[in-house]
Amino acid sequence: VTSLEFLSQQQYPPQLSPHLKCFVFPRGDVTRFKPARPDRYGLLGYYLMDAASILPCLALDVQEGHTVLDLCAAPGGKTLALLQTQLIRYLCINDSSMSRTSRLRKVLHSYVPKQFLTDENLRITSFDGTMWGEMERETFDRVLVDAPCTTDRHSLMEDDNNIFSKSRTGERRGLPQLQLELLLAGIAAARPGGEIVYSTCTLSQNQNLSVVEQAVHLAQEKHGIQLQVVSLKPLVQKFRNTFHFAPELHLGEMVIPHLAANFGPIYLCKLKRLP
Repeated sequence: VTSLEFLSQQQYPPQLSPHLKCFVFPRGDVTRFKPARPDRYGLLGYYLMDAASILPCLALDVQEGHTVLDLCAAPGGKTLALLQTQLIRYLCINDSSMSRTSRLRKVLHSYVPKQFLTDENLRITSFDGTMWGEMERETFDRVLVDAPCTTDRHSLMEDDNNIFSKSRTGERRGLPQLQLELLLAGIAAARPGGEIVYSTCTLSQNQNLSVVEQAVHLAQEKHGIQLQVVSLKPLVQKFRNTFHFAPELHLGEMVIPHLAANFGPIYLCKLKRLP
């Protein structure tokens, strides 16, 4: 897409909230954490997730007082990470599936004290995310589009309801278009000057770089929205000893599973909406 060639890349040093804590075993140690147990208040003390899944939240670079949209929030790990920063003034979390939204609510109530789950600072919805740009345009300081994808690790390990099964062929083929529509909706929902992070957990270029390239082009052509690619190299540099990053992607960054660092795959790309 030619429009990408004319976009400069900004580089910001990652500013991490001191409240956000993520623990991993040393590189090469494949030990698993035990499941969390409820404390005396009935809350679980930690959430188990692929450590690379925290990177889109860090890339979002949330600042004090920001409004944030998590467009495809279930199952809730990234939402918990965003809440733990204690920086967000208002967080809207959405998932198009009612059942996944119900599980998302349960996750929040299992980990977060009730006083932090008020209507003043949190909204949980179950709307079609592709329509969000028509509902709330130019509203949020930060938007996370952690799009549905082929979930490569899960698909490799699990046979149950596998997206590579014949019965889900149509759904699988439609993923890039769905991802594109979700990213365009997220771009429209961001205010001018706001930032959007697009992420997946697949190695597929059709679901990663190609989606971002099309979104940047269509945002300009159809909506007059100009976007700037924000370099994530400082984030890669900071965590190069924890994760195995793919070399020389021309757009975005990717964590690739490695024997000594079995995290990912996670693809992420950050865009800034220009005023």
